[in-house]
Amino acid sequence: MTRIFLSLSVLLVLTGCSSSQTWGWYVVNPMTASGWVNIKFLISGMGDTILISLIAATISILLGLLVALPGLSDKRGWRIVNRVYVELVRSIPLLPMLFWVFYGLPLIFRSMGLDIPIDPFWGAIITLALSDSAFTAEIYRAGIQSIAKGQAEAAQTVGLNYAQTMRYVILPQAIRRILPPLANQFIYIVKMSAFASVIGMQELTRRANELVVTEYRPLEIYTLLILEYLVLVLIISAGVRWLERRMGSDER
Repeated sequence: MTRIFLSLSVLLVLTGCSSSQTWGWYVVNPMTASGWVNIKFLISGMGDTILISLIAATISILLGLLVALPGLSDKRGWRIVNRVYVELVRSIPLLPMLFWVFYGLPLIFRSMGLDIPIDPFWGAIITLALSDSAFTAEIYRAGIQSIAKGQAEAAQTVGLNYAQTMRYVILPQAIRRILPPLANQFIYIVKMSAFASVIGMQELTRRANELVVTEYRPLEIYTLLILEYLVLVLIISAGVRWLERRMGSDER
């Protein structure tokens, strides 16, 4: 990570010192008053990005588990419900789903006699959670099915019911196995949260877009935006690797 930031810093310094009129790194130069103001303006959107991602990921993990369980049922009807939800949700691009949730759901609520407005914050969370839940459900299903059937049979032998078997025997083992792909989905949510900018959410990408309109330096500003997302993803990756070691998910 240190090498990455060192290389990027050298690149920015060299391009900033160039006599070419192509570059305009002064807009994000922390050594100048205006550059520092711009940097603080961009970074101020990171809190909303992180908050949206955390809430959406939490909802997605819970919803994904609820969707995955019918897919493991012996009853064909429940499996059909699972397949319909998964195939429908993951076939819808994120941006149209975001527009549908933000503009469409309030109309549906009003047709039902309910006045439930959806602001950009919750519109982004609902969309990200729904979109990711289908992928999370498939991760859960694969992880649960990877546990030997003898584990469930042994649990039933000692008197555990289905819910107790899943809670105390199957899920603890499955979660250790699915932690890496769940972490990938969280990173996916963090990156896809950028779409919230199109409905007015003041997160990282929205702040960058607003700054581009005033400064007219898209290359430099979007470069800093990419670095912000890079830092977030690297921190998440480091945290997940630590958690994997704590849970033993990285054992070979």
